[in-house]
Amino acid sequence: MEVKVREFVPFVAMVIMEACTIALTIMAKTALTGGMSPFVFVVYTNALGAMLLLPFSFFFHRKDRTKESIFAWPLLARVFCLGFTGIFLFQNLAFVGLSFSSPIVVCAMGLLIPSFSFLLNLILGSKLDWRNTSTRARVMGTIISLSGAFTEELYKGPFIRPASSASPTRLLNSIPKLLVYYNIPDNWFLGCIFLAAAVFSVSLFNVIQTGTVKKYPHVMKVASFYSIVGTIQCLIFSLFMERDLSAWKIEPNYDLCLIIATGIFGSVIRTSVQVKCTQMKGPYYVPLFKPFGIFWATLFGTSFFVNSLHYGSVLGAVIGGVGYYTVSWGQLRETEKKQNPKEERKTIKTIHHHEDDEYKVPLLINQEESPV
Repeated sequence: MEVKVREFVPFVAMVIMEACTIALTIMAKTALTGGMSPFVFVVYTNALGAMLLLPFSFFFHRKDRTKESIFAWPLLARVFCLGFTGIFLFQNLAFVGLSFSSPIVVCAMGLLIPSFSFLLNLILGSKLDWRNTSTRARVMGTIISLSGAFTEELYKGPFIRPASSASPTRLLNSIPKLLVYYNIPDNWFLGCIFLAAAVFSVSLFNVIQTGTVKKYPHVMKVASFYSIVGTIQCLIFSLFMERDLSAWKIEPNYDLCLIIATGIFGSVIRTSVQVKCTQMKGPYYVPLFKPFGIFWATLFGTSFFVNSLHYGSVLGAVIGGVGYYTVSWGQLRETEKKQNPKEERKTIKTIHHHEDDEYKVPLLINQEESPV
């Protein structure tokens, strides 16, 4: 019974996390469509999140001990870069992109993260070994993921649920007045470009974070400090971009509730659940649920909103999901090989059997670590 609970609880928790993420994305789309500045939204949500996360991180790691200090200059430099890529670049680009597109596009572009990470590792010096199944899978998955992104960007197609369909229920009539999933006119192509750039910044963030956690394993403390740094960077940039002081005034209404909900969920709830699930199930468990966002975005879009979801959007997201899982499988296989190098040695087989031992030298799988 205990084993079933350990399997069931993380699964349900991660599915709910993805549903809540999409729900908050729809609420953010509504606020941005209503006139709220994306730069102001990013500053307020991250400021609240950082204030909550800092004390919570010390409580979370109260029993952990480490010899390293996060205030050492090499770690501070990494924290600055994490805040710049994971908070400043990512969130500003993502929310501007969301204002031009829709939640399903956000999901589809988010599936490019492992592909961009793979390409970054190649740029930073990793070499391709075509003899490895994992390498071939990652290359094929990257091609599929990029194909999904191009489909998302270049092909919309007709609406899945046009307004001329059967008359919706009373609930479906009322929800679009309160929330916005997709608004016309829009700049779909530009939105996709912003979101792709946001995903690339996350890939940079992941590469830097991998090396940082190895040096300083207190994940929540690292998150709290780069949240503070990223918030300061966002504030400086937003004050330059949004000079109208009235845009910074938040009334106690829908926008304020959204800022509070996003700050609490993004900084404390989701981060804590993901860390716990990673500790219970391993580092590849949490990323497996990223494509679940497609399911929730499609479900919400088709159930509650008329004229909100294009066939091209869903098609591109599904193609991206296939590529995402292909790249992830390749990465998992590569990690298993690094952890069990003896099992991955291969002996060269030749047609003619020579007595010289040079024809029996084992071929070792590439064992190189991430350069950063």
